[in-house]
Formats: sequence, C-alpha cells, structure tokens
Amino acid sequence: MTTVRPDLDPELRELLADMPLMSQLSAEVLAQLRQYPSPPVESLLAHRRVDRREVTVPAKDGASIALSVFSPAHTDGAAAAPCVYWMHGGGMVMGDRFSQIDIPLEWLDEFGAVVVSVDYRLAPEATGTALVDDCYQGLLWIAEHSEELGIDPARIVVAGASAGGGLAAGTALLARDLGIPAIAAQVLICPMLDHRNTTTSSRQYSGAPGVWTREMNEFGWHAVLGDLADGEVSPYVSPALAEDLSGLPTTYIDTGSAEVFRDEDTDYATRVWAAGGQAELHVWAGGFHGFDALYPQAHISATARRTRTDWLARLLSRNGTV
Repeated sequence: MTTVRPDLDPELRELLADMPLMSQLSAEVLAQLRQYPSPPVESLLAHRRVDRREVTVPAKDGASIALSVFSPAHTDGAAAAPCVYWMHGGGMVMGDRFSQIDIPLEWLDEFGAVVVSVDYRLAPEATGTALVDDCYQGLLWIAEHSEELGIDPARIVVAGASAGGGLAAGTALLARDLGIPAIAAQVLICPMLDHRNTTTSSRQYSGAPGVWTREMNEFGWHAVLGDLADGEVSPYVSPALAEDLSGLPTTYIDTGSAEVFRDEDTDYATRVWAAGGQAELHVWAGGFHGFDALYPQAHISATARRTRTDWLARLLSRNGTV
C-alpha cells in the first residue's frame, strides 16, 4: 500500500529539492555528520551589541557542562531582563550549543532577553537521564545566578527545537516535580517527545528520504535508551510518558503537518489542556521537520517565527515589562 503524506508547502518543496536527504542514520554516518561544525556564532553576533560569556557548571556526576551566555551590551542600570534558556536540536546525538542559536538570538533583539545555551552531553556517549539532567543543572545555575546575570527570575523561559524541545519539556517536568526553579513558560519547537515512535505521522515518514525520518528517530532514541523496555524509560527523557501534565508552565508548541513529530506534539498539547494547563499549538500546513530553522527565508518560516515571537511578547508583557 502506498503511504500518503500531507503535501509540502510549495516554496519549501522547491528549497528542499536542493538538499541532500537520507532515510536512515548509522554510527558511521553519525561520525561523518559530527565532523561538520555549526555555523560560526561570530557571524550571528557581528551585527549585534552583545556581551558573550562562557561558563562551565558541574553535572550530577561531576562532568563539566558548558554554557554560553549572550546578554545585551551596555545595560547597566536597566531593569532585570527575561531569560531564554536554549536547548539545541540534533536528535540527541549531534549538534552543540550554537545549533539553531539564531532563533533565541532574535528574542535577545526583540526583548533584550539574556540567552543561555547549554552544551548537554550527547548520546550514545551519554545515555538515560544524563542529557536532561545536564539541562536541568544548567537551569539551576541560571536561577542561582539570576542577579549576577541581570535577569528576572520570574521570567525564565525554557526553549528548544527538536531534541532540544523534548529536553526542554523534560526539564520543565523536572523543575515542576522538584519544586525549583520557577519557569515562566516553555517553548517547544517541533519537539521530540515520544520514544515509542508509533504514531500515524511517524509511520507516514518511514521508508523514504527526509530531513528526519522514523528510522532516524529510532536510531536517536536507541542511542539514548539502548534496549530499555517501555516501563523502564523515564518520562523526563521521553515526556510523552508523563502521566500527569498538570502544573506545567504555559506552553507553546509548534510543528509541521508534514513531519514525524506532528502527532506526538499535538497530543502533548491536548494533554496539557486536559490537565487544566495552558498551551498554544500551531501546526504549520506543509511544514517539514525543522523547516523554519533550515529555511528561515521562506514565507511560512518567517510567519512561524514571527508568530512564536508574538506569543512570547504577550507572555512577557503579562509577567513584567519587556
């Protein structure tokens, strides 16, 4: 039986035609992909007045976690700023703290936000809860150093794309369950939330080359979880497993109609609502996985990014002066 899929946005389809695609990942391919660095962050900072600081914080097991802190320059005497804590994408197996950093840097421009990006350890070298624990330790450091960073502890937003979106969701669950720190909102961009990989959208994007396929997703999850049975998987790693989604910070989720994570993302938003929480959900018709990060110049991408920023503006203006 031929698999039917939602059509791609015409402009995205044309742009994607020039991109090399694959259907599966392997250890050998991953090793090759890891050799390609992120675009240099210096080019993104060149036209901005930004102070940059590099720090390390200890992981639960004593390892060092690198954080990059980007702050608007020359803000002496200014009111405390909001903070965006960024977790990068890459299937939990690749990427670094500068991956997709252009997204939160737009919020530095728009709101004067301090952006902190975490270099959580990657699978398969790190497994189980190590990745989300790294992210949580970085969040604790931000909260403990809020005065030093010039941030308002009541306006800390956790955000991430793809794997980073899943880790942001897991970090928010940890913060809720452990009682610290307070989080104002979570922004989950096409988040990777469910290791079970059994949804309709997951099956739709199987067996054919793409930006992120069901087979690639299986590789990423296996790198993190190995052969753990479903009952042994922590909901902090695979947030879709969390039985209780009450008490979470207000949530923004967006995804594309033409991607693996569509159904697990829409289900997560639905369950937040069912638990009495607040969530805003956008499913961009014709959007593939990571479309707005890969092709920010496309009309649908610009609209998605602007809509996300407008939501943050409303949120932050309610919680304090932007």
